[in-house]
Amino acid sequence: MTSTPKPSAKTPDTKIYERRESGVRSYSRSMPRQFNKAQGVWMHGNDGSRYLDFLSGCSSLNYGHNHPALKQALMDYIAADGVTHALDLYTDAKAEFLATLEDVILKPRGLDYRAMFTGPTGTNAVEAAIKLARKVTGRETVIAFTNGFHGMTLGALACTGNAGKRGGAGVPLSHVSHEPYDGYYGPDVDTADLLEQRLEDPSSGLDAPAAFLVETVQGEGGLNAASPEWLRKIAALAKKHGALMIVDDIQAGCGRTGGFFSFEDMGFKPDIVTLAKSLSGMGLPFALTLFRPELDVWSPGEHNGTFRGNNHAFVTATAALKEFWADPKFAEDVARRGRILEERLDKMAKRHGLSTRGRGMMRGINVETGEIADKITGTCFDEGLIIETSGAHGEIVKVLAPLVIDDETFNAGLDILEEAIAETIAPVDASDTTGAKADSKLGLAA
Repeated sequence: MTSTPKPSAKTPDTKIYERRESGVRSYSRSMPRQFNKAQGVWMHGNDGSRYLDFLSGCSSLNYGHNHPALKQALMDYIAADGVTHALDLYTDAKAEFLATLEDVILKPRGLDYRAMFTGPTGTNAVEAAIKLARKVTGRETVIAFTNGFHGMTLGALACTGNAGKRGGAGVPLSHVSHEPYDGYYGPDVDTADLLEQRLEDPSSGLDAPAAFLVETVQGEGGLNAASPEWLRKIAALAKKHGALMIVDDIQAGCGRTGGFFSFEDMGFKPDIVTLAKSLSGMGLPFALTLFRPELDVWSPGEHNGTFRGNNHAFVTATAALKEFWADPKFAEDVARRGRILEERLDKMAKRHGLSTRGRGMMRGINVETGEIADKITGTCFDEGLIIETSGAHGEIVKVLAPLVIDDETFNAGLDILEEAIAETIAPVDASDTTGAKADSKLGLAA
């Protein structure tokens, strides 16, 4: 790897941000650098430094920054004066995306879904999903799960568990019952059985639900991964009680957990699926709600949005499906890389008496407190690695490396994480110094 100067400790001039940008900003507080370029797995600061990106736009950049195939497709489209914005008009870009989605993703997986182009973000897709479920069933209650995160608009926020996020609503968040996720009470309690008991008890106080809304891996809630058995039970309960099963695949989908969808090979098919984040392939806003054809009861224009016709995103999404998902070898390579991540994190966790969370290329280490996690991620950033946290208390150090990262660079980034943990948390065996110093720091060491 090419040697790169160690990142400067000098904080950039932030006066314009402090003067004009809202205090709601967050990532820039823990990563106080000004970036001016991004390519592949790297982000470049305007001071000449570079950072390995293990955040990937919070899984919006699964294929890295400015992937050449996606970038070229967009540049060619723009150069040809392709339609940029078209509401829900028919366009060549939309037709090609739908045909590619059908041929490359849906048909090979035996899925028959209608595609609803919502507003451009994940929360728009979730709003459409729960609104459709209520329209189809004539019911109001949505069953969501502890530690779930589904978006910041009011309907999706009502389904979100995080108290800090919910507190920003300013109004009551209702018509949702938050039930315990898989493992919430520990390994000896089957929370699906508890939910079944509540649903079948007419005195439980739980109204007949319109939908169950679930993440197979909880991205912001701490990388809790539901078992296939638990998910099958939840899907069966939804069907038994006349509710629709919605899988929120906004962060866990598009390859992050291995398959294009996070529920593949689990023995059930959701009624509704929400996608966003890496759907466009290169960070362009694009969200989609997929559902069984018989659920398509919308009247024309009943649910719409000005930016549901982002043709630039259609172009790059189509390019991503063709470039990566048309060949099954891509998913196989992602799965292989996920095993590397699992093995490396398990070793780190064992050395320090910790535990791991997640699945595929969506994994992390539980370091027990947010304060410790922040110290670890801060040390990583000082050494040129962008990495963030998740969990109810920010206690999970979360790895979201690009799916296309090469093994050498991947391991070098994990070396930085390993050293940062070793500098922060003593090993269980006091004589163990194997994590004290990593050999590789991406050429960023002093």
